[in-house]
Amino acid sequence: MAETLAKDAKKNDLMLSSSATFKSNKSNKFASICSKRGQKGISQDCTIVWKEFGCQEDMTFCGIFDGHGPWGHIIAKRVKQSVPPSLLCNWQKALSLTSLGQELNTEPNRSTRNHQFDIWKQSCLKTYADIDQELKHHPGIDSFHSGTTALTIIKQGEHLVIANVGDSRAVLATISDDGNLIPFQLTIDFKPNIPEEAERIRQSQGRVSCLRDEPGVYRVWMPKGDAPGLAVSRAIGDHCVKEFGLISVPDVTQRNITNKDQFVILATDGVWDVISNEEAVEIVCSTDDREKSAKRLVQCAMRAWRSKKRGIAMDDISAICLFFHPKLFQEVNPFKASK
Repeated sequence: MAETLAKDAKKNDLMLSSSATFKSNKSNKFASICSKRGQKGISQDCTIVWKEFGCQEDMTFCGIFDGHGPWGHIIAKRVKQSVPPSLLCNWQKALSLTSLGQELNTEPNRSTRNHQFDIWKQSCLKTYADIDQELKHHPGIDSFHSGTTALTIIKQGEHLVIANVGDSRAVLATISDDGNLIPFQLTIDFKPNIPEEAERIRQSQGRVSCLRDEPGVYRVWMPKGDAPGLAVSRAIGDHCVKEFGLISVPDVTQRNITNKDQFVILATDGVWDVISNEEAVEIVCSTDDREKSAKRLVQCAMRAWRSKKRGIAMDDISAICLFFHPKLFQEVNPFKASK
């Protein structure tokens, strides 16, 4: 059923995406997507926006996936294709086993919203776990030394559910009390140097350390040898270090959208390595045609790579901008992002 809905969404132009095999620069009324290949070979970034997710008019699904390793582009594409229908299926099954389906038709209260979030959280946890195991046993995909990050957002009415594995990042643009547009980071960059992450890895006999020529860049290693050197502490795939502390468990959080919240940016580390949260919000805010907002953010990141990381091969750079209001926010309340 969920796969049929996905096919119908593509047919009816409700699904926008980019894959590892071509550049995508598509926009609709509320979302803008752009993905550019870096200088390291085939692009390993994948993005997707699915409006009217599961035939629900008030639901939108966004996902961004950053592959790594020899099979990273294949895995990122596979996960991008698998997560939306699997998540939808798990959510629908969970709804059918509770009274929440009936509650959704009533005026939401705090208890109902918490119940809704718990359903989404359990659905996300199951989806990520199932897909990770599916990859492990897939006869045609080698996920032993390859994997992907996975950042997804479900917008259901005025409610956001965020699930994150890896170091892609979601940043909300919201209006502060003094009228400035400011960033609010919705996710954690799951790097191996985060104390809780490093402790889990070391307790599982994995190693966390930097290469001599990369001071400050912490990586995950097997107990012995020089593999795989992952710069993230959570990922889908990478089964060579799953028994040594790497996990695919997403951090699942929620946020209720207020009238002060304007848009959310999802981007891979190709953006965040050179663009700050404040800069990203200002770039999107100052783009006159919001359909070009993701493209402009990516272009700014590309210029920043050339100026800030000379001599270093540019990473793949991808971004999604999801707007919450039908009118441009400049028309509602003219302001500039604070610096």
